[in-house]
Amino acid sequence: MPRNLQTTSGENEAIGKYVELNGAKIYYEEYGKGEPLLLIHGNGANIKSMENQIDFFKTNYRVIIADNRGHGRSELKTDSLTYNQITADYDGLVNHLKLDSVNILGWSDGGIIGLLMGISKKSNLRKIVAMAPNLRPDTTAVHGWAPENVRKYQAIAKEMLAKGDTTKNWGLELQLDGLLLNQPNISHTELKSIEVPVLIMVGDRDIIKNIHAVEMFDNLTKGQLSIMPRNNHVAPRNTPEIFNAIATRFLTEPFDYTPRN
Repeated sequence: MPRNLQTTSGENEAIGKYVELNGAKIYYEEYGKGEPLLLIHGNGANIKSMENQIDFFKTNYRVIIADNRGHGRSELKTDSLTYNQITADYDGLVNHLKLDSVNILGWSDGGIIGLLMGISKKSNLRKIVAMAPNLRPDTTAVHGWAPENVRKYQAIAKEMLAKGDTTKNWGLELQLDGLLLNQPNISHTELKSIEVPVLIMVGDRDIIKNIHAVEMFDNLTKGQLSIMPRNNHVAPRNTPEIFNAIATRFLTEPFDYTPRN
């Protein structure tokens, strides 16, 4: 991780703003100038988790990043959080900012949101970088140890709620666990409907199975695939120089998607 980050992301009161979207106040920050790039973080994280991407991309892009609903400084305002709901929030943010077009770089849950925004077509997207998304929550897509760990967290949350413990927002924890265990449910047909170029990225030791990354790539009309060696689910944080370079090449260089024999 770079040592000298220039941003105080996630807590930058000088630039941080709130906007009400779909009944909840959503917190967001903006950095840099240029073509809009929407960064979307993962489950249980916040703006700060993508500080390496903010600091890198802000030199060439207008970087926009929010705390997902129920994360960081953004309100939850629901008892049944869904990826479709978070997607609607981001489509609403793009509309609020009056962006003619926008690129998306999403990590984990953020990658899922990026794909869903491509499917919804409510925002004019240019390109989507989806780091470690999945189409479904079962073990055909993710390694079995991942949902097993989430079920343990879920059991603890239920136990704490039953005890009346208030040391943590256990209700929110259950909703976040529910996202991972029960969602998303994206079909191949929906994935093929995405009209813009999509880069699927995973680490070769990721939560997401390599074969599932290939499955997503094979069902994209304009897809690219990067399986990063010696990397896992947290590549954007642990090896940002590699992750950012691959994403930059995809975002900046043209590519001919015409099928070849």
